[in-house]
Amino acid sequence: MTTLSSGFARARRCLRDHPLAFDAALALCVLVSMICGSFADPGSRHGPSFGTRTPEVLSVLLTVLAAAALVLRRRRPMAVLAATCALSVTEFLLTDPPAPIVVAAVIALYTVASHTDRPTTWRVGLLTMAALTVASMVFGSTPWYSQENVGVFAWTGMAAAAGDAVRSRRAFVDAIRERAERAERTREEEARRRVAEERLRIARDLHDVVAHHIALVNVQAGVAAHVMDKRPDQAKEALAHVRDASRSALDELRVTVGLLRQSGDPEAPTEPAPGLAVLGELVDTFRNAGLPVQVATVDHGPWLPATVDLAAYRLIQEALTNVRKHAGSGARAEVSVVRVGATAEVTVLDDGRGGTTAGGPEAGLDGGHGLVGMRERVTALGGALTAGPRYGGGFRVHAILPVEARAGEPELPEAAGRTGTCR
Repeated sequence: MTTLSSGFARARRCLRDHPLAFDAALALCVLVSMICGSFADPGSRHGPSFGTRTPEVLSVLLTVLAAAALVLRRRRPMAVLAATCALSVTEFLLTDPPAPIVVAAVIALYTVASHTDRPTTWRVGLLTMAALTVASMVFGSTPWYSQENVGVFAWTGMAAAAGDAVRSRRAFVDAIRERAERAERTREEEARRRVAEERLRIARDLHDVVAHHIALVNVQAGVAAHVMDKRPDQAKEALAHVRDASRSALDELRVTVGLLRQSGDPEAPTEPAPGLAVLGELVDTFRNAGLPVQVATVDHGPWLPATVDLAAYRLIQEALTNVRKHAGSGARAEVSVVRVGATAEVTVLDDGRGGTTAGGPEAGLDGGHGLVGMRERVTALGGALTAGPRYGGGFRVHAILPVEARAGEPELPEAAGRTGTCR
């Protein structure tokens, strides 16, 4: 059974690849059938009889011409239909009884119906049925109500209906195939979009981690170098802060880069991403670096979604890093995280007098990418970010984050943690 089906499949592919050869073979089969039908006498006393008559030379010539026209039925369907109909009418006029040349016209009509639209099929089909049936009734030797005339009418009508059905099914299959291909392309585009978004998110996290910790390491290293000779105890304390900041940077980098590992890779990260639950530790690192930070208000509401919690943490981290780098000596910062209805508002203020403040055009580790990264992170969650100088000096960063997680985004309470008042 498998061999038979594979043979049919190969034959079908061969015929599809060589349509002209298939039409030539079909024309030969139609010619043989019409020649055989020419030897049958439909008007015999006891019904149709075979071998009781011999076709005329003109009938054989018209039969060969009609069969030859079918070879071009795909390339010129209308012309082939007109030619076969004309040959059929000529046969009805000149011979009695006529040879079954109308078979070629039936196949030509089927071809037209299968390659055109339905309105054209209706018009051409009705015209062909009327012309051949009237010619058979008027010029034929049999009475107008004979079964031969009814056969002409029925076969032409069935040819038009069959061709239209084949065309409709072919269009339906093509529509299904096109829909499946479009769905496949959509899935691939969606997968590429998600990969691009994930890469952008990881790049923002890497920027925030490196900018924050390297800035702290730079400040503490400068302090240690300044007081090394006169106050070695303070230098040791600064170096201890450098060690802690570098260890923390390595840990966060390991967690962030670990997201890029495959499922079977070793040492996959197991600890949750940082969030507002460890905001106090983040603030302490800045205080140890010499930046007074006050956490004014943090809402005691329910857990935030993991993405919102991480975004709020990274915003505060980046904003405080920029304050420490650009606000100048003696600057103070204030952090506020407030749950307002369906949003969480994150605000970072400073009173710095530096030439470039927390969100200025040069803010961030690499010439402005810090503020751009914050804006992209907030926009990705559907929120809004405003940053600019404050009246009287200093800088203000304010973000509004929607609390509801987007469709398909999991909420991880253990990663978000509860928000609470930090000193």
